Amino acid sequence: MQNTFNLWVGGAAGDGIASCGETFIKLCSRSGLHAYAYNSYQSVIRGGHVLFQSSVGPEKVWTQSDDCDILIALNQDTLDRETKDARKGVLFNSDRFKLNLNDLKRGAQPYGLPISKLATNALMQNTVALGALMHLAGLPFEKLAQLLKDAFKKKGAQVQEANVLAAKAGYDYAIQNFPDSGIVLPTDSTRRLLMTGNQAFALGALAAGCKFYSAYPMTPASSIMHYLAPRASKYGMVFKQTEDEIAALNMAIGAGHAGVRAMTGTSGGGFSLMTEAVGLAAMIEAPVVIVEVQRGGPSTGLPTKTEQADLFQVLGASQGDYPKIVIAPLTVEDAFYSTVEAFNLAEKYQCPVIIMSDLLLSEHQETVEDLNLNVPIDRGVWAKPVGENFKRYLDADTGVSPRAIPGQEDFVYVAGSDEHNEKGELISDVGTDPAMRIKMMNKRMRKLEYAAKDLKPPMLEGPKDAELTVVGWGSSYNMMRRMMEAFNRNGQNRVNILPIRTIWPFPWKEVSEVLYRARKVMMMECNFTSQMARLIRQETGFFIQHKWLKYDGEPFYPGTTYEKIEEVLKNG
Repeated sequence: MQNTFNLWVGGAAGDGIASCGETFIKLCSRSGLHAYAYNSYQSVIRGGHVLFQSSVGPEKVWTQSDDCDILIALNQDTLDRETKDARKGVLFNSDRFKLNLNDLKRGAQPYGLPISKLATNALMQNTVALGALMHLAGLPFEKLAQLLKDAFKKKGAQVQEANVLAAKAGYDYAIQNFPDSGIVLPTDSTRRLLMTGNQAFALGALAAGCKFYSAYPMTPASSIMHYLAPRASKYGMVFKQTEDEIAALNMAIGAGHAGVRAMTGTSGGGFSLMTEAVGLAAMIEAPVVIVEVQRGGPSTGLPTKTEQADLFQVLGASQGDYPKIVIAPLTVEDAFYSTVEAFNLAEKYQCPVIIMSDLLLSEHQETVEDLNLNVPIDRGVWAKPVGENFKRYLDADTGVSPRAIPGQEDFVYVAGSDEHNEKGELISDVGTDPAMRIKMMNKRMRKLEYAAKDLKPPMLEGPKDAELTVVGWGSSYNMMRRMMEAFNRNGQNRVNILPIRTIWPFPWKEVSEVLYRARKVMMMECNFTSQMARLIRQETGFFIQHKWLKYDGEPFYPGTTYEKIEEVLKNG
């Protein structure tokens, strides 16, 4: 379906799968190729089956593949599991592992590497295999050598040289012993950005001027911390690893209340602990950005697997009615710009903004076009000195009151978590003021009317008169886009797509206009109850009959998705 080369690297955690696969896609991204990679791994530190799936090509690569051209198997378990899916051949340590030739596809080659003869350390089998791959894929060894030197720079010249020599041994052995694979990758001197969604969130926060990040480690949000921790001081950011998620969000709210841009990140279990504080941010009208990276649930669930099942948890977070904004980026590039947008919205409307991601979007690696780091900054409405008459929660037309930094002269006010009047004075201790309660509730909720106008409406992509409209949100976009291109080849108008990016306030009008005109509609999302379809029905009245749901922890794959769409087109 795509003009790509697909490499899988499999083994147990600790075998160097990720370093092998990541080195390959880095090399490709620096050689003019587009790349996409997804690492399916387990929650144990060592052991378990890990499969790094990468696809590279001269055109945009949207997803991982159903099978591979070359498999690098770093243990016997991978040979037994994955050999059947390798079209061109299998690279493996022939000194330690045995390949069953009956498992090979017709035309696939057994590429055995005598590691004991090629490397002084058996742990370098991944590096030897990577060197051999350079010959099979027709890639220049010099670029690999430079990448290895860069990767092991901190470990000294001896380690650098050992790895380059191991890779060169594999490269030379492949030239002398392996038949031509027939693989030709059209490389050039173009260098492309390669990043994950979590790196994009972190970079977007830095570009947006975030000066405070607090979080407790929780997969799959932890790599936002990993990116920011060593860079925070360089960019004037205070970085805090907290004792738990309750502290993480409360600290971030405190920082936002004090006048700096603040963010936290977590997954579903951590967000469960944060929910009361989300309401606090709304009540005291403190801007804060929360990145919620979904994984399989409930409870501890599937710590290292993807899912999109936290939608109603996020929409229902905290008690009572309050203004919040929820957005779900569609791509890695969108994750960067969505983070900038989230900070602007949080300060403009003085409310919590939640960015919904998932493990697939946050952890997969993808080449993106150059990002514009010169981003727009909107810090909202700030108050002018008025002395004792300052009304922090003034009943403004837009619901957004002039904001002040605590401690400033002539800006005295109370910011309590109880209901309050325009000056912040509590109205719920001695006697509740019903009229003031209504006034302040109306003021806060009015923000959403104006925020809805600032948020990007969903846009139908593809031919307007397509036979089928596929609806999805978040990370499902890449597969939706790939399917649309596959079904519309040669001028056909079979499929268009409606990706939902703005979650709340929900863009009911724009979604209704598309769905009520569609010929057939199918929802595509990674959860059991089709939560986005339920939200759409709740907000528009439109019932989506056809659904393609996945909740096994793995993302959508092209083959089964294509079959499902074909089935709906024929029989729906």
